[in-house]
Amino acid sequence: MDENLSRGYIQLGKARGANDLRFTNGFSHLSPPIDKYDGIYFSLVLAGVGFLLPYNSFIIAADYFQMQYPATTIVFDMSLVYIVMAFFAVLANNLLVEALSLNTRITFGYIVSFFTLLFVAIFEVWLDLISTTKSYTVNLIAVAVVALGCTVQQSSFYGYTSMLPSRYTQAVMAGESAAGLFVSLNRMLTKLLLSDGRINTMVFFIGSVLIVGICFGIHQIVRQTDFVQFYLTLCKEAKKITLEPTEDAGLMDPMEQGEGKNSQYGVLKLQPQSPLETSNVPTGPGGHFSFSNPVYEPTAAVGAGTTYKVEDVVVTIRGEAATTYRRPSSNIAWSSLHRGVKMRWEVAKNIWPSMLAISLTYLVTLSLYPGIESEIVSCKFGTWMPVILMAVFNASDLMGKLSASIVYDWSRLQLVIFGAARIMLIPALLMCAWPRDKPFFTGEGYPIFFSIGLGLTNGVIGSVPMIQAPSRVPEQHRELTGNIMTLSYNFGLTAGSLIAYVFEAMLGKPMPDPCGTFGSNLVNSTLSDSPQIFSSIVTVKPRANR
Repeated sequence: MDENLSRGYIQLGKARGANDLRFTNGFSHLSPPIDKYDGIYFSLVLAGVGFLLPYNSFIIAADYFQMQYPATTIVFDMSLVYIVMAFFAVLANNLLVEALSLNTRITFGYIVSFFTLLFVAIFEVWLDLISTTKSYTVNLIAVAVVALGCTVQQSSFYGYTSMLPSRYTQAVMAGESAAGLFVSLNRMLTKLLLSDGRINTMVFFIGSVLIVGICFGIHQIVRQTDFVQFYLTLCKEAKKITLEPTEDAGLMDPMEQGEGKNSQYGVLKLQPQSPLETSNVPTGPGGHFSFSNPVYEPTAAVGAGTTYKVEDVVVTIRGEAATTYRRPSSNIAWSSLHRGVKMRWEVAKNIWPSMLAISLTYLVTLSLYPGIESEIVSCKFGTWMPVILMAVFNASDLMGKLSASIVYDWSRLQLVIFGAARIMLIPALLMCAWPRDKPFFTGEGYPIFFSIGLGLTNGVIGSVPMIQAPSRVPEQHRELTGNIMTLSYNFGLTAGSLIAYVFEAMLGKPMPDPCGTFGSNLVNSTLSDSPQIFSSIVTVKPRANR
């Protein structure tokens, strides 16, 4: 009997060839479908746009919010609220990854983003129904709600793309940068065409709402394509043990066949009684029982195309006292929790350099962007300066993420070293704003140059770990890997947002008229030559307190 048991495990665990894949849902492809015209790729770029666009909509409208709430840290506060809420949302998503379906989590994010942005555009900006003193808090609450929905969505998308070929993870990350660039261009366009700050901000938010709606519609179409379903099914099937009717009946006791008994395919039948039919089981060391559901009769017709699965387990009983098969529900819950923690720990041991690299990368980025960049003063560009710097950063970030698609196998050491080397950008950008009365680097060229460097390196080093991590784990753990990497990503974001407050305190209080102190010569020489548009359309009319 022990020999039969051993042969049974060999039969269950034997390796399958690449062309021996079979699915139970009618999916008949023996090789991966082709992504014609890169349609799936570009749709996932748009997906990345969809879940990061709401956050960028609040941050890149910094010129409007700074005029609404002068002498406040509104940009820092919105960034911190978003990141902290996102951190807890990622934790929640890691717990819910097995409880809620992938599409449910993604749809939840789209719905939350759509209606929150619509609320801000109509009730706060356009209809002006909320007083200035209360709208500060309302905006922070809106950012928190958006953070919850978008982060659950973002984490789910990385789990989603981790089950696809690696270039599709890069597509989503490129979409994140494209979101910032689209929002920056949207903000510039609305400021250029509409002189009234309240109206152009309302149109700006409505544009973001429409883009989120388009992204949601495209996602619903793409997720049903054969290409996506092939890889999702492949990862699901990797978690199961499959027996085919055409395989040999290696799990049967040959003695039972010879005796003419009604043998059952896929069943290690070591006891004449099913353990579900009696509360007593064999005692003594080495006692075994097993069962399987459903079962298959090998004498049945072959070729029906049905796949049968062994879904139950072989149980070994040791001890002298009789026991029952059923375990208490509390033990089952604890066992499930223990397995979940152990599985996450095993995955983390394989991908920890990628986790560390992406955490360091976003720690540096969020300590400077958008907070410190919004504090850099330009007497030439006025309130356009933060908009310009954010547009430059997002354009560079997009270029970096696109370049990350170049096939190059980064070593673990390289990932960590390059992630840590970006710390040099912190003093460089800080000296563009410090000291406030006369920054170390004056003029617009330095902060623009450093913003390009910050964006390019963020695009590359922020993408490669996320792309390579899923390839270092088995297929059945790839969605979990995407969620763990997103947790590391959000840890870096949270730490960077908190450090930004330290840097803001180092700068000191904003000066009421900085150009009158250190920029008078610059104003006299450049303001007369600057386009009239910078003096006429950047005026935002603040609302009166009610």
